[in-house]
Amino acid sequence: MRDDARRAQGAAPGPDSYIQTGTEALDYGLDGLGQLRAALQDAPLRDAFARAVETILGMEGRLIVVGVGKSGHIGSKLAATFASTGTPAFFVHPSEASHGDLGMISTKDIILALSWSGQTAELRDLVGYAKRQRVPLLSITSGTESMLAQASDTALILPKAREACPLNLAPTTSTMLQLALGDALAMALLDARGFTASNFQEFHPGGKLGVSLRAVSSVMVTGDMLPTVSADSTVAAAIARISSNGFGIVGILDQDGGLMGVITDGDLRRYMQARAEQTVDDALNSVRAVDIMTRQPVMVGTDTMVASVLAVMQEKKISAVFVADPDKVGADTRAIGHPPPRGIITFMHLLQLGAV
Repeated sequence: MRDDARRAQGAAPGPDSYIQTGTEALDYGLDGLGQLRAALQDAPLRDAFARAVETILGMEGRLIVVGVGKSGHIGSKLAATFASTGTPAFFVHPSEASHGDLGMISTKDIILALSWSGQTAELRDLVGYAKRQRVPLLSITSGTESMLAQASDTALILPKAREACPLNLAPTTSTMLQLALGDALAMALLDARGFTASNFQEFHPGGKLGVSLRAVSSVMVTGDMLPTVSADSTVAAAIARISSNGFGIVGILDQDGGLMGVITDGDLRRYMQARAEQTVDDALNSVRAVDIMTRQPVMVGTDTMVASVLAVMQEKKISAVFVADPDKVGADTRAIGHPPPRGIITFMHLLQLGAV
């Protein structure tokens, strides 16, 4: 029962009614998205969507996203999404456009206008400018016969889904559909351009996302901080090296400096438990590190993204990974031969960098 019906029956608001109203709002949103998905599979929206993608792919300038009110807020977000995924774009407010900002729009640009009704008065100057200057005009609207749809070179018509608002007035489902279709358009463009994670990183150098998309070579620990010992070292020497840097791991190197295996804190605990009958001195100084190491350690290439390293750690349930040249690491993250370690990355390090 919607809130307006409950109020009509004199029902008092409370936690149950709040949850009910919230759930119903989500149901309306999901229903609207379902209608949009179905529409995108069929003409005319399918054909219009394809034309819009091809039009934007062929532009020489930038995608100018415009909208008023709630559609303007959605347009501003979409402009940022387009720009960060390989489509040069920015948002222009129609009212500002009418007072001089039309000069920011060139004949090489494309305008993408958002309006649920398609009758937004503030868009008329922009539409007129597009026609006079022959700037391609795309639109996202539900008004099939509206001023905007009729003026557009390509109109992407949204299904007339009911708003989630109990009064069917506040833009809720409508803005969700605008955002969803705009994001779908951005993703289609991203895919068509072959936009890669490396491209994405160029536009997102900051924050958690920026760190996650960096190559591990830019953040790994190297040089004297690398926790390694030679193959003929004793278990005691391995423990000392682990303790000196706090990484919880030490790499065992062969005579050529290649990584033969690793010993972790866990390996040492299991080893000492198995040698409980021996004296501590005998267990630590009469056994070589190479005899208790884990062979074929997990490794990643220097070009591996930080996000992928984190995924490897989570999958393998490990907290540190040695890094080697890319051609020395197999697809399953196992070392090919005994590659020299170029660095190391730990879960704690990723946590400090803000990648987790």
